[in-house]
Amino acid sequence: MEDTAIINLYFDRSEEAIQATAQKYGRYCFGIAWNVLYDKEDSDECVNDTWLVTWNSIPPRKPTILSAFLGKITRNLAIDCFRRKKAAKRSADHVSELCKELEEIEDATAYSLNDEIQRKEILEILEKFLDSLKQGDRDIFIRRYWYMDSISEISARHGISESRVKSSLYRSRKKLWERVKHLYGKRI
Repeated sequence: MEDTAIINLYFDRSEEAIQATAQKYGRYCFGIAWNVLYDKEDSDECVNDTWLVTWNSIPPRKPTILSAFLGKITRNLAIDCFRRKKAAKRSADHVSELCKELEEIEDATAYSLNDEIQRKEILEILEKFLDSLKQGDRDIFIRRYWYMDSISEISARHGISESRVKSSLYRSRKKLWERVKHLYGKRI
């Protein structure tokens, strides 16, 4: 089923919307949750929560890219779940390391996300930043910070060493920080 038809089902408040979403995007959302949590039950719960949040969000929202909309919801729910578990002293090294890296990126952009205009500027900066990266570096960056793949998974995916993946991520974070600092240096 096409995304527009699925979104129309949400606007019609038809329960078929959830079934169609789960059928088309269930594995995709589970993969995102799994890469954060490494736990089947918690990942399944995040995916089910994604359907509920989506049901409550559409309408009034009308996402232009349904997969990105669902992926963002799943990712945020999985991170929240991980943080709750971490607070309960059940942490995973992979996600702890990833959270530290994400905090660096958030630190570079958080100060300007309060205002909608600045938020659009940040999105534009990120888009231009991603466009400026070589295709391999861009994929590594996105696989790590959007899909939350582990270093070893990215290494295997690209056929390169883990240290090369880490170097690419470090250089990319540094480039992003420099770009933000250059554009917003007076406000930092």
